[in-house]
Amino acid sequence: MHRRLTRLALLVLLAAIASAQEKPVNLPSEETVNSFLKQTFGYDSTVTWKIASIKPSIAEGLAEVDVVLSNAQGQSPTTLYVTPDGKHALTGEILPFGAKPYAPAHEILLKGATGASRGPEKSAVTIVEFSDLQCPHCKDAQPIIDKLLTEEPNARFVFQNFPLPMHNWAAKAAHYADCVGRSSKDAVWKFIQGTFDQQANITESNADEKLTAIADAAGVKGADIAVCAAKSDTKARVDQSVALGQSVGVTGTPTLYINGRRIGNVVGLPPDVLKGLVEFAAKQ
Repeated sequence: MHRRLTRLALLVLLAAIASAQEKPVNLPSEETVNSFLKQTFGYDSTVTWKIASIKPSIAEGLAEVDVVLSNAQGQSPTTLYVTPDGKHALTGEILPFGAKPYAPAHEILLKGATGASRGPEKSAVTIVEFSDLQCPHCKDAQPIIDKLLTEEPNARFVFQNFPLPMHNWAAKAAHYADCVGRSSKDAVWKFIQGTFDQQANITESNADEKLTAIADAAGVKGADIAVCAAKSDTKARVDQSVALGQSVGVTGTPTLYINGRRIGNVVGLPPDVLKGLVEFAAKQ
């Protein structure tokens, strides 16, 4: 966590201050702060923390929580500015806050994530990925996620389409993926991998031809998938997936949620840390 606030966080901070004028400050309890820190850092056994103070901030209406984080590299003083409703903490980014900070997003995703899935239906851990099949970073993340799922076979994984507007054939690929997934629970994973493998060869003009061929190779009838992909109800399902992602804060791809905890930098996160996050979530 960083001490310096980003522009977005500052805007939210100012909005929170404005709405809290002349209202008493709701200070979070030490128990709540400890629970938040455990939920946030408990996956890493090398990290410890000490709450230095919980007090009203000079920014009226906000609570200021001073924490010292420690690991093998040393200590890092961090200040959290908790909003009046107790649901968010501001540092260098906007973070969910509370004794169970990731529970709201987790509940939303458990109800709304209806994309292609694998793993036990009633797993203690649900991993949801929002992905764009034209996104190079999503392609890079795929082997990392596959390795994680191999090592964590008891986790449930859900793939949600999130085509970005900047990509000229991503929405079409999402439509095809949606139709393949509804046609075959096994073929969809071959289709996703096949699309990533062919990513550099697909263009806006040849997308239908390439995606139809990839669907055929995945084990379904590509011509039927192409017809399904052009239907309005298919577009509606993909649009609903995008809206679901936006409702929990997805702004780019790939974005991973582990029981509601957002992981934005899948490729940059060490695999053992990612695995630790899954195992930690299972214990909660």
